[in-house]
Amino acid sequence: MLPADFANLGRDCVALEEAGVDRIQWDVMDGVFVPNLTFGPDVIAACRPLVDVPFEAHIMAERPEEMLPRYIEEAGCEMIILHPETLGQPHRVYQQVKQMGAKLGIALSPATPLTHVEHAIDLVDEIVLMTVNPGFGGQAYIASMEPKIRMTAEMIAASGREIDLEVDGGISAATIAGAAGAGANVFISGSALWKYDSFAEGVTDLRTRADAARGR
Repeated sequence: MLPADFANLGRDCVALEEAGVDRIQWDVMDGVFVPNLTFGPDVIAACRPLVDVPFEAHIMAERPEEMLPRYIEEAGCEMIILHPETLGQPHRVYQQVKQMGAKLGIALSPATPLTHVEHAIDLVDEIVLMTVNPGFGGQAYIASMEPKIRMTAEMIAASGREIDLEVDGGISAATIAGAAGAGANVFISGSALWKYDSFAEGVTDLRTRADAARGR
């Protein structure tokens, strides 16, 4: 939702659902962990009644523990994505997310190693690999992250659990095949999706390219 019209967020949510997206991601930024400010739980909660599509909150904020109930219970986010660097006791917070009834996502910035996920593989529902440095939309896809995507896909397969592998950052018609071919199955597209003539055209095109790269 980062490229959305902030004066018409509800309208854009409805249009995205009608276009067939599988989920809507809210990039929550605090101006501390990342140099930008975006959405709080009240804004997300205002849009929640307008659509049925799942919401996920990608929380790029220092010490988000105290706010978790507001994103889950008030804003209705089914998935909470956290960066381990922002947490005082990561494993404890991961358990809290699950106990509150939400799904858990763990996000890794480009320089953050996979070891930050390995200890929580029994809890995580989604691993999010950043293919840009978090903080701003419209950045260029870092193709050198594709080996990391492959390693993560192998780790997921070895776990025997059903864990989504999401790629976030610079996903467009030119880059989605590389991420999909490396093993990702969920793709967050922001700026690129808004550049299509319609959301429906963008969703169809990007999904077709990903499915082809994954041999589907």
